[in-house]
Amino acid sequence: MPLIIEQLQAMMKDTESDRIERTVSVDKTDKFSQAVCAFANDFPNHQLPGYLLLGVKDNGESSGLQVTDQLLQNLAALRSDGNIQPLPAITVQKYSLPSGHEIAVVEVFPSDLPPVRYKGKIWIRVGPRRAIATETEERRLSERRAVIAKHFDARPCLESHLDDLSLDRFRLNYLPNAVDSDIIEENHRDIKQQLASLRFYDLKRDCPTNAGILLFGTDPTFWLPGAYIQFVRFHGAQLTDDVAAEQVLSGDLLTVLQFLDQLLKLHNQHYPILETQLQERSHFLYPIVALRELLMNAVMHRCYEATAPIRFYWFTDHIEVQSPGGLYGEATTENFPRQTSYRNPVLAEAMKTLGYVNKFGSGVLRSQQALAKNGHPPAEFQFESNYFLTTIKGIEQ
Repeated sequence: MPLIIEQLQAMMKDTESDRIERTVSVDKTDKFSQAVCAFANDFPNHQLPGYLLLGVKDNGESSGLQVTDQLLQNLAALRSDGNIQPLPAITVQKYSLPSGHEIAVVEVFPSDLPPVRYKGKIWIRVGPRRAIATETEERRLSERRAVIAKHFDARPCLESHLDDLSLDRFRLNYLPNAVDSDIIEENHRDIKQQLASLRFYDLKRDCPTNAGILLFGTDPTFWLPGAYIQFVRFHGAQLTDDVAAEQVLSGDLLTVLQFLDQLLKLHNQHYPILETQLQERSHFLYPIVALRELLMNAVMHRCYEATAPIRFYWFTDHIEVQSPGGLYGEATTENFPRQTSYRNPVLAEAMKTLGYVNKFGSGVLRSQQALAKNGHPPAEFQFESNYFLTTIKGIEQ
């Protein structure tokens, strides 16, 4: 809900509050992101939003800032550029004061998946200033998450144990990409605390989370039976046609995604197109970037509580990707794909950390652009209550 001017003026003057930060800067992205991260962690546990006020001096007076549309866009991009993990919930507003001066306000809501990191570091509010969390403070944030976690991937995988995870895969393949190297060198915590700080272990229940099992589990389908991809290539355009090839991609998600990349390269043949009498170029049946984005979207947003797999069916004239679970949260048939809500925010964070997602909220649009450039019609989407179907048609002859 937007602030009223009287509230904003009171906040500008309240120089002692740990829920308010003022700045006259307009281009200090690191500073802004650290502030957003700290407010999202809500270390004092106010369970109330924090506010970053741009155009306000330390003494509470306005600086005469002119709030441009570009500045508001840059502030809104703090949410989706992938540097703050998991994604923060923020609003960005422009306010005009009675004096004629303008203020930009970033409202940051407490995360239900703390600890939140900016570029691998956990920032918190300590009184009216920002600081990097100590090990003790980080552990308190991790323990708080166990109480407030709402998302399935952040919940404990009950009856599983630490032995059900490949700890080498976590230490060697994931940790160096997720946590700042200085923090790792100073780290004296045991492995459970390290996993918990990244939302892969529930310290209260003393077991991995569902995200931990998905990413590093030695046998994920034992705990989550639908956590695999079923690939089938058909000789024709119907499900009743003969099968040319089939494969089940299962195991920890890091392995599954690597196999999926190999599968796309194996089956996506290319052929030469003569552009001039002396020049030709290679043309793929389907643009790899489009297939990859749409499949990553299915992996990231599917419902892992369902026992059905992701179905990746390759026909002679089209491809279908069907994933369990319909649209989630604020996403609707009217605002898709402009509006994105994350059913599995821990998993989304991990895929961004590992480089399988470049930027949040733009994968479907990027795939549509790649399809158009390759001469394909746009991908089509069918939304049902229990599944999401994407159809990618071949090039029309």
